[in-house]
Amino acid sequence: MSKRVRSREVCADCSAPEPRWASVNRGVLICDECCSIHRGLGRHSSQVRHLTHCPWPPSQIQMVQTLYGNGANSIWEHSLLDPSSSVSGKRKANPQDRVHPNKTEFIKAKYQMLVYVHRMPCREDDSVTAKDLSKQLHSSVRTGNLETCLRLLSLGAQANFFHPEKGNTPLHIAAKAGQMLQAELLAVYGADPGALDSSGKTPIDYARQAGHQELAERLVEIQYELTDRLTFYLCGRRPDHRNGQHFIIPQMADSSLDLSEFAKAAKKKLQSLSNHQFEELAMDVYDEVDRRETDAVWLATQNHSTLVTDTTVVPFLPVNPEYSSTRNQGRQKLARFSANEFATLVIDILTDAKRRQWGNSCDSPKESVELILQGIDSRHNSESQDNDQPDYDSVASDEDPVLEATCGDSCNDGRTKSSESSDLSDGPITVQEFMEVKSALTASEAKIQQLLKVNCHLSEELRSMQSKGCSLEGQSIMLENDYDSTPNHSELEETGSPLPASEAVEPGEEGGEDATLPCTEDVICKTEQITKNIQELLRAAQETKHESFLPCSEKICMAVTEMAALFPKRPSSETVRGSLCLLTSSASRLHGECQKAIEHNPCPSDIQLVTQQVIQCAYDIAKAAKQLVTVTTKENNN
Repeated sequence: MSKRVRSREVCADCSAPEPRWASVNRGVLICDECCSIHRGLGRHSSQVRHLTHCPWPPSQIQMVQTLYGNGANSIWEHSLLDPSSSVSGKRKANPQDRVHPNKTEFIKAKYQMLVYVHRMPCREDDSVTAKDLSKQLHSSVRTGNLETCLRLLSLGAQANFFHPEKGNTPLHIAAKAGQMLQAELLAVYGADPGALDSSGKTPIDYARQAGHQELAERLVEIQYELTDRLTFYLCGRRPDHRNGQHFIIPQMADSSLDLSEFAKAAKKKLQSLSNHQFEELAMDVYDEVDRRETDAVWLATQNHSTLVTDTTVVPFLPVNPEYSSTRNQGRQKLARFSANEFATLVIDILTDAKRRQWGNSCDSPKESVELILQGIDSRHNSESQDNDQPDYDSVASDEDPVLEATCGDSCNDGRTKSSESSDLSDGPITVQEFMEVKSALTASEAKIQQLLKVNCHLSEELRSMQSKGCSLEGQSIMLENDYDSTPNHSELEETGSPLPASEAVEPGEEGGEDATLPCTEDVICKTEQITKNIQELLRAAQETKHESFLPCSEKICMAVTEMAALFPKRPSSETVRGSLCLLTSSASRLHGECQKAIEHNPCPSDIQLVTQQVIQCAYDIAKAAKQLVTVTTKENNN
């Protein structure tokens, strides 16, 4: 994309110039502020990716650019184009609007509730309407008119619709016609490249028969998108599908740890899941990989002098209303896994996916599956070995016919290499792997510098607030009501943190809520102490003084405990409860990560992972402290 073309682009939601992010499934480009809101909606509403800092399949970014250039945004803002809309009070957001509530409310209405999308005339049988729309989609994908197909999909057309008369799906038609961009769009909306038509052929078969080899190879990649993404997250490599290699199962670098009986039982429980349950788990882990990687890109691309503001990282997977509360709670708990625990869970998923597709036995039990399967003991460490396979293995996809899985939206997204991938190896270290580790360490140091800037800015801002007593109305970061952000006592105790369990905020406890808030000056004073201790920790990380991690974390935890003690045990303010939860749980996680730096004598790649976790925890603590200062200042000034 040339700079000249980019300079003419504006954010689809607020018209800010030169947007740097894209919503893949909406076909629009968005600015940083609007992107932070899109991420909070969840991938079921918007799949975001950075235009330059994320690797894109060429045909996928071309699809998004084509939709954006041909006015796809008018699909989501149809009624706003009506001159009468301004009379009724409807208005598009603008760059000067506050993120909360102005832009947030507009974007939620636009993409979650689809308030501005053109509605079909009401009919008694909605299924007939959906069927008619799907038949129109079936006919339209043979052409290059992407906007028409996106409009039909927005109205309810089904990407996997099986035409009863034609005996195939829209993807079969697009593949036969060589419509690469239509195939990309259908795949984003869940179309299955392995679906069989009435003749027993797949869209991949039709693309090959018609001589569209590039399209056929891309469809194979889409078919294995879920497992490819998980593999790339761990080791930065993808299987060679052209030569029949469909799986790579990385191995943990440290395989010397003993396996507990609990770990073996968890592994057995994973294997006993039905295909449908296993598919759901794999999709949830995929979404968590996307959240972690997008967070890394987000932090690396922001203006870090104003990082801790009302645009923020997503702390855990947003609630998907189509899922059960149990599944949503399990998805949120994935964010609490350390890098090692999460990596082991990903390897477990890859290994069992292969077993389910190919019928291979898995004799090497590994841990950290417990997290989804009713609560892992986070103190257990885990390993992953695949005894019956060489360094690289061919792996199955969650979209494999044997699994009867259709990943839908959550399987079709980009792959950003995580800095955490250096924890894993699949053979003797090569020059390339050494350079990858070196690059990851360099990225880690850069992030430390960013955090130092954040904390310096926070200190300056707090001093300014203290002297001027300024009001920060509108700047608080509101945690979503449906997030399960309250840490329970056992989780805090398991981390080995010195934070007493009594400091955990338990909104559900019996007894009245307390609206009393501490004086702003006291909160600022404690926040400055927390900030000072965080700066000390980050300098230790920058200078690779890992032996200083634990003493620094203990100081931070003590300062956090003192700050939490300023507030009532059961605050009536939901914002205060959420901020206290984030503050105390992040401090507990920080202490646990810092303990790893000295307890297990980790290798350099493991230390790099620990450092990444420490940085993230430090960021979360700084953010929570800023929230508490903001809300306290606001309430006390009212």
